[in-house]
Amino acid sequence: MRVIRLILFCLPWLAACAPQETPLTERSNESLDPGSNVTLFEGARLIIGDGSALENAAFIVENGQFTQVGLANTVEVPPSAARVDLTGKTVMPTLIDAHVHVGYADIRGMTDAPVNYSRENIIEHLRRMAYYGIGATLSMGIDPGDMPLQLREEEIAGAARFRSAGPGMARPNAGPGAADRRDVPYGVDTEEEGKAAVRELAAKKVDMVKIWVDDRNGTVPKLTPELYGPIIDEAHRLGLRVAAHIFYLEDAKDLLRAGIDGFAHGIRDIDVDDEFMELLAKRPYTFLIPNLPDSGARIMADLPFIAETMPTEAVDELRTAIAEQAAEDPEENFDVQARNLSRMYEAGVTVVFGTDGGGAGWDAHEEIADMVTSGMSPADAIVAATSNAARLLRLHDLGTITNGKSADFIVLNANPLDDIKNTRSIANVYIKGEEVDRMRLAASWTE
Repeated sequence: MRVIRLILFCLPWLAACAPQETPLTERSNESLDPGSNVTLFEGARLIIGDGSALENAAFIVENGQFTQVGLANTVEVPPSAARVDLTGKTVMPTLIDAHVHVGYADIRGMTDAPVNYSRENIIEHLRRMAYYGIGATLSMGIDPGDMPLQLREEEIAGAARFRSAGPGMARPNAGPGAADRRDVPYGVDTEEEGKAAVRELAAKKVDMVKIWVDDRNGTVPKLTPELYGPIIDEAHRLGLRVAAHIFYLEDAKDLLRAGIDGFAHGIRDIDVDDEFMELLAKRPYTFLIPNLPDSGARIMADLPFIAETMPTEAVDELRTAIAEQAAEDPEENFDVQARNLSRMYEAGVTVVFGTDGGGAGWDAHEEIADMVTSGMSPADAIVAATSNAARLLRLHDLGTITNGKSADFIVLNANPLDDIKNTRSIANVYIKGEEVDRMRLAASWTE
């Protein structure tokens, strides 16, 4: 877990910090029909989400779906359609964060609050994610009880869609680093315990099986091949995929030999070698969610963007935390992971976007920029965060702006294909064709 992000998730949320105003999309008043459920958006640069883009595009949204997408003046516009002029804007699909851990911050915003997996707090985080342009997310392995799994079936206005891996698997009390979360995953000491846990998860129809294969710098025992091999086999027998939290290269090799579906972190100890790349080549459908580490300097530069949804005192605490961590978190931690991501990306490994965050939302923009810093093109980083992530989560109506998909998209004031940091220049966010009231949300968090 990224230390700076964890610090931020536990900071207060609800004091007075005036949000930066984002301009409302200009609408053509003479053609706006208040009773229409059909809207034409025209004039924007359109990033499809599959690596392609259209200049001076137009698309029609009807009943929450894209019904026509193409160049301006090529779509057939119903007479009753409302018209939204997006000239000079860029439109892209909402981001999909395939690795989060909701529940870090109390909805009251208390710094010393315990981990909070209440329904209200999860929804709060899903709305924060929508504010920052995230349309869906997968909570990866520390969701206790049935409530998070039940939440998947609900449509929550102005919020990201929620998917869950339920509780993952580790050795007893050796799950995620925080002491008050280590007992959430299944504790596995025998092959049968692991297989029984998979069967329970399959009965709950989880979206992924998560396992931890990491000794936390020698502080806890980790799952061994003798334990996770049967877990993977049982999951595959029941139609489930398995993602592994990893740290060490040698563990990644053994997991590939055992048939792992993907890695929920990049390799973090040393550079990958030829043997690892050969093992990957034998498993071409293996996915990688890099979760690159934070840089204090990069976060410091983004404080105005982060402060849109944070109180002033929390921003001050974050600034102090960044300064304290900078001395003990050298950039080499980023460099080795960036090199490993670059080599796997160049080899054609499917890269999927994920932050390993707690639902703050802003960190998605840090992650996508870090992926480009590591060597990915802006277009491919956007594919990782849209269509690749949608396929991984089996959200078949998300990920691209194409006919029949859900109308989940971001309107930007600048082009992220020119500079990936322009994903931060959010003018508007739409979920199922409805505009997210970002100004109201920000005011509710700061009033």
